[in-house]
Amino acid sequence: MGPEGEQVGVVRIDVALRLAQEADLDLVEVSPNSNPPVVKVMDYGKFKYEAAQKAKEARKNQANTILKEVRFRLKIDTHDYETKRKRAESFLKAGDKVKAMILFRGREQSRPDQGVRLLQRFAEDVAEFGVVEFTPMIDGRNMVMIIAPLKSKAEAKAEAVKTSKKPQVSEPAGEEKPAEKPAAKTTTQKEENNA
Repeated sequence: MGPEGEQVGVVRIDVALRLAQEADLDLVEVSPNSNPPVVKVMDYGKFKYEAAQKAKEARKNQANTILKEVRFRLKIDTHDYETKRKRAESFLKAGDKVKAMILFRGREQSRPDQGVRLLQRFAEDVAEFGVVEFTPMIDGRNMVMIIAPLKSKAEAKAEAVKTSKKPQVSEPAGEEKPAEKPAAKTTTQKEENNA
């Protein structure tokens, strides 16, 4: 292949090297295993730089999903439960996985069925934001369930950027707000007594 990407055809190596030297470019072997080997006349330094830039851009746009944790007790109050649920929903909206954990203490360990019910209720409450990845399982003195988000981290990130870039409505240039009058000084009963 020539420097402009045009097909040169099958040529001898010495002819290809001469073409590359005349164009002041490099002769790069693109496909060594084919018969005959495919080579391309190009600026190899520029090619490596552009490949590095593409890899850097891909890494920049890559989003890693993080496992966030929400801890419950078996005897959790409704307000505390709602706070934990809202926190988990915000994690799921951001594209992170949520690890819901119930901590058992003392006699609570003899009632794992109540823990399963609590985690199932939690899973139903956050169902519009995530899906259960691992069902409730006992891990020592804890019961753990993992919920995966419906949106990937990259989709959530793109949506957050899109909503933050909405155009703001500005006032027309010709109209000005009327100047506010200074508030009249009011005296309190204490000030009247002191005067």
